[in-house]
Amino acid sequence: MSNKNTQATEEQLQYAAILEKGMYAGLALMVITFALYVLRVLPPIVPRSEISTYWSMPVHDYLVAINTNFLHWETLPTGWSWMKLLGYGDFLNFLPVAILAGVTILCYMVITPGLFARGDKAMAFMAIAEAVILTLAASGLLSVGH
Repeated sequence: MSNKNTQATEEQLQYAAILEKGMYAGLALMVITFALYVLRVLPPIVPRSEISTYWSMPVHDYLVAINTNFLHWETLPTGWSWMKLLGYGDFLNFLPVAILAGVTILCYMVITPGLFARGDKAMAFMAIAEAVILTLAASGLLSVGH
């Protein structure tokens, strides 16, 4: 017979509640931004009639092509530069994806004070480390490869 506690802690329940709300908010925004794009409420950077020509390209070739043909920027549109294009239907849908990716960071930040209050300093420091690492990775300051 096991003596393991199968009850969720207050922080686990808090984490799950935030994650659930963030997931539903991100999902709702994905539907809304996709509808704005499909219903032509916002103009796209890449005309819908030309999208299929870019689908099979490697990422770098795609970035060069859309920069050459549509954006005409001095540098390729990489990293967070998509934020400059939020007024266009084909880039607005990046926003809910970023929100979905960022919800975990918010979860860690919210549960950390409770972990300290409960005296679980090891988990509190791990939550802080997770939030910092995820934030650095999202910012582009911490990357592996490319």
